[in-house]
This record gives sequence, C-alpha cells and structure tokens, in this order.
Amino acid sequence: MRWPSGFFLGCRDQFPSPPDFCMASLPWTPSNLKPGSPPRGLPLGCKAFGAGASPAAQERWLRPWRDGGLGFSLLLVLAGTRTAEVEGISAAGATSAARRYTAVADAELLLKGPDRPRLCSLPPLPAGISPALISYVAARWIGVDPLVAAVGLTLSPPFPHLRLEAPGMGPAACLSSGEAMGLSRVHALWQRGFCLGRGLRRPLVLAECVPGGTTTAQAVLTGLGLQVADLISGSARQPPMVLKQELVDRGLSKAALGFNPPPQRVIAAVGDPFQPVAVGLLLGAREAGQPVMLGGGSQMVAVLALALAAMERSHRQDMVDGIVLGTTSWLAEEAKRSDGRPGALECLIDCVGESFGVRLLGLATGLRFHNSQHRALQDYELGYVKEGVGAGALALLAQLQGASCEQLLEACDQAMNQLLGTSCS
Repeated sequence: MRWPSGFFLGCRDQFPSPPDFCMASLPWTPSNLKPGSPPRGLPLGCKAFGAGASPAAQERWLRPWRDGGLGFSLLLVLAGTRTAEVEGISAAGATSAARRYTAVADAELLLKGPDRPRLCSLPPLPAGISPALISYVAARWIGVDPLVAAVGLTLSPPFPHLRLEAPGMGPAACLSSGEAMGLSRVHALWQRGFCLGRGLRRPLVLAECVPGGTTTAQAVLTGLGLQVADLISGSARQPPMVLKQELVDRGLSKAALGFNPPPQRVIAAVGDPFQPVAVGLLLGAREAGQPVMLGGGSQMVAVLALALAAMERSHRQDMVDGIVLGTTSWLAEEAKRSDGRPGALECLIDCVGESFGVRLLGLATGLRFHNSQHRALQDYELGYVKEGVGAGALALLAQLQGASCEQLLEACDQAMNQLLGTSCS
C-alpha cells in the first residue's frame, strides 16, 4: 500500500521517512519475548468485560495480537472541535486556549519521547500527566513506530503526518450549533478513511487525541437513539455531566435529525472530524480482513456504533468478531459499583451491543500507579487522568508481549524522570 501523493507532510529533517512509507511497512521488533509459545489467556491484572467476554471469544480475539509474527500498525488520529473550547467541558488542558494544542503536544511526546526537546509544550493539566507518556513507554516496549494523522486542527503538526484534508478546514464547530461540519466534508473523510483501511495488510491499533471528544461521542450516540448520558466519561475527575447534556440537547434540537438518521448526517450535526475518518478506517480494515483494536473509551465506542449503524444487521456480528476495545483499568473501573455490578464503560458497550444485536468485548490493561514514585502518575488512581492516545491498548499489548505491570510502572517512572529533566525548545 502506498499513500497517495500529498498525504504525508512534515519536517523531514527531524523525522526522515522514505517516500513509500506505509502502514504495512512499519517496523515491528518484539521485545523481551521468551522462547516458546506465549501463555494462554489474559496477562496478570488484565480484565475482560462486555457481553462478548467468554473465554473462547477472548482467545479468538487475542490470537492475532499475541501470536502474529508480522506485528501490527499503530495509527494515532489527531482532530479538533470547537466543543473543547467551552469553559469547563474538558480537562485535557487547563484552558480553552491550551486545549487547541493538546493533540499536537501529546503526539510529539509519543513520537519523540520525554528525553528530547519538543516544539510544543504539554498543556497544563489540573493534575496528572498526559497519557501519551504511557503510550510512549508501551510502544517502545513493543517496538512499534506510530503513524500520526491530522484532521481539523488549529495548529499544523511540526512532524511528518498524514494530511487527510486541506489544513484550512480547521476544527469542527461546537456541537451545540447542530451544524458541526458540512455533510460533504463528513462524506469525504469517511471515504478517505475507508480507502486507507481497505489497504491494510496487517492488524490495526487505532488511537485518538480529540479534546472535547467524549462530549461529541455522547452527542452522536444520543443522535443514534441510545440513552447513554450517564455512561459517558470524560477527562475530568468529575466529568461535567450537566454541561455535556445541555450541549447535546441544544445541538440535537437544532439539528432536528428525526427518527433513525443516517450516521453521516449525525456526525455532520453534532460530531467531530475524527469520527468519519475512524469509522471509514474501521469498515475498510474489516473489509480487508484485518483485526482492529480500538484504543480508548467512549469515543471509540461511538465510532463502533456509527459503523454498526451503517451496516446491514446480518453483517454486524461478522464485523465485530474482529474488533476489540482496549482501555485502561482506570476507565474500565470507573463508576463500578461496590456490589460488583459493572462500571459505566461496560454498560456502555453492552448498551451499544444490545441496540445493534451484537456481542462486544472490552479488554483492560493491568497497569496501575499506586506504587509510582511520581505524584503526577499517582493522580491516575484518583481519577484525574484515565485514558488517551491509545494508552490502555498499548499497555495491554505490551503485557501480551511479555511486559509485567511492574516493568511498565518502572519504565513510566523513568520516563517521568526524563520528562522533568527536559524542556521544550
């Protein structure tokens, strides 16, 4: 697979890449693998959840990720929406101005690592540190090189990336307008993602960084007819549930979508640019016969629901049989009841599964930060940061390739030491 001319942009002097760079040629070097067959089942501390979490289904879903000698491709999609600029809507940056640059800063940390000068400062957070630090550590352990795509950003990334549309398109409008994007833009991004996905020749890990994205996820899920207001998380320790619902209600009221609207129309009304790209990628990858791990939480569940809504009912289970949601333990256990009843994310994927007549599977990494040396990492255990930049999926894959939770914790502590010792250029 070769990218069409003009797709790949960036500062080649800092990040050289061959002109025929493609997902299928990403290097994959397994680290610290012991001779012999990997152990069956989930690694220590990992958990499966959802209606599709039977032992047989887990083994079927895990096989290409654990045993695939050709490895996988990692794509991080950065996107922007003016929804993120609403005061109090997101903690992915302490101010609305800072959130305009969060995605680019996170991607640069993932690509360069914590010990090299970066052009973009990490935005100040109320607490914690970007999950891109976890993603960097896990990606290094696995030996996978990320590819970054950008769509609808205020700032063009200062590193090589896939350009999925003209940079002047800018972020989507706030979803409360009911006119987040033009329908033609949504259609073009959907088709662009589908073409890229259909050209895949090995499994795909799809990650995202979209400040404000949990709110647009809630909006499109509600637009599809699902009652999910109390099942959607967010980047804040206490997500602004009332504010989110107000924006969603306002946007959907103005959009007047009616009963059973087409998924592209829902995205155009209240979505963000990441969603049509991701849905297209998902559908294209599954048409190519490739498994997909969706790295994240409610934003990825929304993508999956949009893809299911675009398909005939008879084909839906076949599609999801090759899809798994990979996330962190902090997100998987959020709002979990003391009596053992499932948490919000498990209820969300089961809600989507029941609505579309399929059985969905979620997997959570066992990585925890109770014993970290750094307060910024310990803050994850307090709910200040939960997921992002594919952190949960990549940590899970690192465990499947032999990393222990203790080794990942130690590596994250070391990365924090390096981050605190460097400054932005």
